[in-house]
Amino acid sequence: MERQDKENNIGLKTIGELFGTRFFIPSYQRGYRWTQQQVIDLLNDIKEFNEERDGFYCLQPLVVKQREEDTLSKIREANNLEEVKSLLKGDWEVIDGQQRLTTIYILLTCLGVNNPYSLEYETRKSSAEFLKNMNSYDNIDYYFMAEAKKSVNEWMQEQLGLNESDKKNYLEKLKEKVKFIWYETIEEDTIKVFTRLNIGKIALTNSELVKALFLNSSNFLSSIKIRQQEIASEWDMIEYTLQSDEFWLFLHDKGYDRPTRIDFIFDLICNENALDIESLNKEDEKEKVIGTDENRTFRYFYEYFKSSHQDGNNDEETQLQKTERAWQIVKSYFQTFNEWYDDLVLYHYVGFLLAVGSISIEQLVNSWKAKKDKKEFVRYLKDEIKKAIGDNGTDYQYKEDGSDKRKCCRLLLFHNIQTVINQNHAQQSNDKYKIGTFYKFPFHLYKLEGWDVEHINSSTNNPEEDDDTRKEWLVNVYLSADEVTQKDIIKYFDTEDDGAKGLLFENIKNGIKESIYEEPEVWTPEEKNRIWNYALLDSSTNRSYGNAIFSAKRRVIIGKDQGRLIPVPRVLKNGKISVDKESKYATSSFVPPCTKQVFMKYYSSAISKSNYWTKADAEAYKNDIDSCLEKLDQNN
Repeated sequence: MERQDKENNIGLKTIGELFGTRFFIPSYQRGYRWTQQQVIDLLNDIKEFNEERDGFYCLQPLVVKQREEDTLSKIREANNLEEVKSLLKGDWEVIDGQQRLTTIYILLTCLGVNNPYSLEYETRKSSAEFLKNMNSYDNIDYYFMAEAKKSVNEWMQEQLGLNESDKKNYLEKLKEKVKFIWYETIEEDTIKVFTRLNIGKIALTNSELVKALFLNSSNFLSSIKIRQQEIASEWDMIEYTLQSDEFWLFLHDKGYDRPTRIDFIFDLICNENALDIESLNKEDEKEKVIGTDENRTFRYFYEYFKSSHQDGNNDEETQLQKTERAWQIVKSYFQTFNEWYDDLVLYHYVGFLLAVGSISIEQLVNSWKAKKDKKEFVRYLKDEIKKAIGDNGTDYQYKEDGSDKRKCCRLLLFHNIQTVINQNHAQQSNDKYKIGTFYKFPFHLYKLEGWDVEHINSSTNNPEEDDDTRKEWLVNVYLSADEVTQKDIIKYFDTEDDGAKGLLFENIKNGIKESIYEEPEVWTPEEKNRIWNYALLDSSTNRSYGNAIFSAKRRVIIGKDQGRLIPVPRVLKNGKISVDKESKYATSSFVPPCTKQVFMKYYSSAISKSNYWTKADAEAYKNDIDSCLEKLDQNN
């Protein structure tokens, strides 16, 4: 029977609806290989799911393609009505899902159903006949099928016993309440489809299943099929935009592992019941109808498109209206994210809240819908930011137990965010340039590298007399020393004689005093652990310089900004020092703007003690943080 539609078709089919269907398992698939544990797990899942609570048990997609055949001629030659019914159901090539399909067949036969549907493996010509009786076997496929039957019978004996009523109830549940996601593909190259679904186990995503619902030809008037093509094109445009990490990581943390990203929009619509499906307004009813597993979003949209048929609204115009309504809601979500991304203030405030995880996208979307204008929404964002960073602002101290570290990190990130906004506002008000957006904080780089709080002024003190403390001090000043002094430092680690080491250390110390070593201020532990002595640094940069002095850290930060990893000294287990000879390329040259400005002494009106972070520098830095926090109380 030749199909008239020209796109993939999708739906849900109960096991009972498969009765009489003919299935063909092509040779490019491996044979039946389910283990006893896989069989038992499926049987238990079916037995344990609650019909009253869950509605039905949904199996993974059964991906099929209708085989070409002369159905009318075969119907004329049919011997009885059952054969005609089977012919009308079609002959299907199974591309994915054959393991479950075969297991269900074996289960049905064990429950007393004879030949529920036809299964033929291309590589096993007698497979259809074998599955009917499962007598002796002479190949590995039949062995696994026989073992599966044995597992089913043993399970039934243990779980259902001799109670025929229990068996009957289990069979009825299996036939009526267990459903496959039925996915008909029209792609000519079925091997290509199979490879995509099985090499690396790339399963059909919810978006692919939902797409088949949206683009079903029955949703479009025959006279305006072009709208179907337009939706397909708009769909691709949305997915293309979401595939940009710069856009995606503005909204999300790293780690989203689905191959298609438009899924998350459908998940939002499902979670919020944005299509306003009346039967799903109550959460307990919603779970009963669409479930809670990974395919619940697909079943949500399936319920939406199915509802018009149940209401008797089957005409093309009604279906088109439903499709348009649903698609406009999908686009409205995307357009919201796009507007946030393109707006200078919304991008940075929304991005900050999502980066620190203090609010969800769902909450932001709902607030966006509820606010009357952008100004009111910005006020809401500022209030949420104040909650996220706390009321004490720059009084944060880094406690030894780490309890305030998260708040310090949030405050420093906000300082960077507000600094970028301020710079952009300055450019926008410049009559000469009037640049819409001069610079956007790159949330994608920030999230990919793992930034955290680190001291600006390290805990390095004056060199002591014992060898271990001297070595620590020398390592910490190494990066700030000239090439001759660096060679002397390496020589110190290689020297065994204590007397020679003492003389060498004094020479190094005196040389450093003349060039980079100035008498540092004395900072109390409390002063060192205040926000004015913190900056954001990525974990790899932080590890690279350890407890180095300010000037050494500055070199590392400059190198990072240039895309280089500066060679840093490492003390080996044998007590020797190791330093790479050449710098390496960094994975990213991104340094948060305020971190860069700290090591440039940008906040200080006059530079003193250039090799150290002074209290005057720290006070100026703190004042700038305070001025950024004040922006949260302003209405613009």
